[in-house]
Parts: sequence; C-alpha cells; structure tokens
Amino acid sequence: MNKSIYFLMLASVVLLAGGLYFIKTIEDPQGMLQALPFICFGLGCGMFGHGMGEILTGFAMKHNPAAAKKLEIEKKDERNLAITNRAKAKGYDMMTFMFIPIITALSLMSIDITVLLLLIFVYLFSLGYSSYYRVKYYKEM
Repeated sequence: MNKSIYFLMLASVVLLAGGLYFIKTIEDPQGMLQALPFICFGLGCGMFGHGMGEILTGFAMKHNPAAAKKLEIEKKDERNLAITNRAKAKGYDMMTFMFIPIITALSLMSIDITVLLLLIFVYLFSLGYSSYYRVKYYKEM
C-alpha cells in the first residue's frame, strides 16, 4: 500500500477533527472564520472517504488476485473507456445548461458580486477549456 494514502488519511482526520473542534468552540465567528471550519470539515470528510476507498480496494485486491486481474482488465477495456467518456460528455452537457439558470437565479437574489463573478469565471473557464481541447482534437484528426 502506498504511504501517501496513509498520509492522506492522517491529514483528513486532522482536518475533520480541527474543523469540528472550531465549529463547536467558536461562538461568534467573524470574517473568514464563518466558513473556514466548515470547509475544513468538508475537505476532511472527502479526503477520508477517498483514502478509505483506496485502502479497502487495496485490501480486496491483495486478498483476491483473480478479482484484481478482472478489475484491471475492465479498467483498460476500450468499450468501458468509451462508455465512461460518453457519460462524462453527457454530464458536461448537463452542467453547461444548468449553470446559466443557477447564475441567473443567484444574480436575481442579489448575492455578493464577488461570488457571482467567481461562478461566471468558473463557467467561462470550463467552456474555454472544452473549446481548447475540441480544437486540439480536431487538428489531430
């Protein structure tokens, strides 16, 4: 098992515990402390889940070599890769169309302009990223 997984698990537990501690102890948070404990807690939960998944997968692979070989073959199968890429494309298409109503609704709710500009920047960045690779792949053909 890779040692970086155990470091990830340790960091996730520290983030989780630190976030939970600050959520419970800070009575009147001001400024960035209003969100930072929750961000630490959420990041810790995500990192912990990812690390546990990797550890359990490694454990299962070590104790069942036949299943490990089958999983490795399925990961590299061209049909599975095509299905995965097609599903990602459908998800991207849905995200592209759903971002606009969300940004519009948030702008009508008069949220802070920095949050709105951040969402718009992320939306335009994802469109630009997609356009760049589309042009790149068309040139390769």
